[in-house]
Amino acid sequence: MKRRVTIIMYHFVRDLENSQYPEIKGLTLSNFKEQIAYIKNYYTPVKMEDLIEAVKSTDAELPSNAVLLTFDDGYIDHFTNVFPVLDRYGIPGCFFPPAKAITEYRVLDVNKIHFILASVEDKTRIIRSIFADIEENQSEYALERPESYYEKLALPSRYDTAEVMFIKKILQKALPEDLRARMVDKLFAEFVTRDEAAFAKELYMSVEQLECMQRNGMHIGSHGYDHYWLDSLSKNEQEREIRLSLEFLGRIGSNLDNWVMCYPYGAYNKSLHSILRENGCRIGLSTHVDVADLEHEDPQALSRLDTNDLPKRKDAKPNEWTRKVIF
Repeated sequence: MKRRVTIIMYHFVRDLENSQYPEIKGLTLSNFKEQIAYIKNYYTPVKMEDLIEAVKSTDAELPSNAVLLTFDDGYIDHFTNVFPVLDRYGIPGCFFPPAKAITEYRVLDVNKIHFILASVEDKTRIIRSIFADIEENQSEYALERPESYYEKLALPSRYDTAEVMFIKKILQKALPEDLRARMVDKLFAEFVTRDEAAFAKELYMSVEQLECMQRNGMHIGSHGYDHYWLDSLSKNEQEREIRLSLEFLGRIGSNLDNWVMCYPYGAYNKSLHSILRENGCRIGLSTHVDVADLEHEDPQALSRLDTNDLPKRKDAKPNEWTRKVIF
């Protein structure tokens, strides 16, 4: 049985070198077009509906070289840059916008951090500000020394330096939520802009753009409402996140009988899975790096590759991930 699919994850897709924020980590539009040509050479694109059917029925097969393209966070890039390319080649795409960013014109904290980092060349300036805020709030929140947080969190990742990883982790999860939010807002206002609503309207798609893509064969799924680390929430908070995100999907006309959850930050737990199943969620997408295998993986936690895991040249030879599914 052919029950594997390469699910590729994208975020920013833009002409980075000629943009206001060339340091934003993303895929250039030219590289995206080249990667699409590479994918067409070696893979067979499938729709999310094909994957849902394969999850619902063990008799449903997928092409041996099936690929599914997913786009997280609802960026305007996905409408202006991605959608025309996919439409031109007849390739289906799956898009996962966080509802609050679109309905309330709020910039997600994760994006505020992206643009803070992209606006400041010397990252020690950001770290000094973070250290000062930790020291100022140390007694109120019973915080550790700033240096202690740095020692634990400043660990390089696949794509980021130790300094950048410290900034991301301390502002995304390591401190109490209300303190993190104040610190991020302060840094965003200082280094990026004080007009958050205007920035959000330029950064994310609109409801009308999502509806347009959906009418033209693209799949729109859930990426939560607030883009929280869902595994850090109580069950009641998780239920609220899912309820609000489903209300948003209903507003734009998505099929709520066969909907898909894409976990912000790839974070989930048993409590969340229970809520998803109760609400009819068919598939959950994680950030675990692998080719998704329906025979051995929980359909609520399917693996994905990052765009950087595949070549970005149309004439590239099959790399290790491609060879796993075509040979």
